[in-house]
Amino acid sequence: MLAALYNTSIRLYQATLQVVAQFHPKARLAVAGRQQWAEQIKAKLAGNAAPIAWFHAASLGEFEQGRPVIEAFRQRYPGYKILLTFFSPSGYEVRKNYTGADFIFYLPFDTPENARQFVQLVNPSIAFFIKYEFWYNYLRELKNRQVPILSFSAIFRADQIFFKPYGGFYRSFLRYFDHILVQNQESVDLLQRIGVTNVTLAGDTRFDRVQQVADARREIPVARAFKADQPLLVVGSAWQADMDVLIPFLNRFDQPLKVIVAPHEIHDDEIERWRSQLPGPTVRFSEAANHSSLQPFNQLIIDNIGMLSSLYQYGEFAYIGGAFGKGLHNILEAATFRMPLFFGPNYGKFQEAVDLTKAGAAFPVPDSAALETVFRRLYADSDALATASAISGDYVTRNTGATSKVMEVVKGVVTQS
Repeated sequence: MLAALYNTSIRLYQATLQVVAQFHPKARLAVAGRQQWAEQIKAKLAGNAAPIAWFHAASLGEFEQGRPVIEAFRQRYPGYKILLTFFSPSGYEVRKNYTGADFIFYLPFDTPENARQFVQLVNPSIAFFIKYEFWYNYLRELKNRQVPILSFSAIFRADQIFFKPYGGFYRSFLRYFDHILVQNQESVDLLQRIGVTNVTLAGDTRFDRVQQVADARREIPVARAFKADQPLLVVGSAWQADMDVLIPFLNRFDQPLKVIVAPHEIHDDEIERWRSQLPGPTVRFSEAANHSSLQPFNQLIIDNIGMLSSLYQYGEFAYIGGAFGKGLHNILEAATFRMPLFFGPNYGKFQEAVDLTKAGAAFPVPDSAALETVFRRLYADSDALATASAISGDYVTRNTGATSKVMEVVKGVVTQS
């Protein structure tokens, strides 16, 4: 009965998305990318005789989280082909040309028919689901075919449906996994409480990824010239709600400070509105080459995608966007460069934000006045700034190593398969 309701809800979601696609570009991509999906898979896998390792990520963030494991798997098991699927266009459209995978597709919607056909066509030898992905029909089909299934970088909270008295159907999803590698002890305890014992506390592979990114950071001469040896605040993934807090603060702040703003999405009208509201002269990254010197400018607005993780290397402070809405952006990319972090109040679902707040390296702010108070304190007190910065960087260093723990589990599974 519950399985039938689940399948009905998936079909309703699919039908709704097709209607929404007429008006919404992202939905249109999601629908178009799944058209004739079986034919796409048949064509691209034609002639393949190698075993396939299937990795699934919901979106771009989960892909980046899983990327160290994908690359470690490829290095350790070069005889496998890697097939990567995404649920969301924000993952697929950005990483559809990722060279670390041999085949990249949208994941067809989780109906019994799709799951049966997909697994039959792909014929994976092992399957990985990154963090939050729990699809009933795919899991059941893989289990029926005795394909080893692993979840890694998973994290669970007591308010999730798995742990509710009425969550029995959803608890059954978890029992399909051969192994679940989780981020924290709370997740271990929650799973064991409902009888799921094939669990390992491995940590979060995002730490390994941000360390990789930091090690591979690129020099950005425009950013260095703009900074000009002055204190720098890097604003990463800014939404309008974040700028509503930052703009009044920056207009009141009367000490030397350079600011780089990287918007969450690039919209020219929004950027121009921010420029008109920020104090003093502001330059867009695309305009920077037109100026012989960037020192007169107070703010640099990044009007391209892809350089944020490298920009953090120039900062003494970082403000991370998204926590006035539904999702705080990646704070670890900034933390690895050893600096205090500021963000909005909706951060409770992000373990690293909770940890760094408790440790005194991150500072949630509900409004502009609160941001000003804590920022001025750190700006004026070099010892407090140094302490917060050290805590931030050490936290990332201390938590790296999850990928090797995942690969230890993989070694046993691949040996047995």
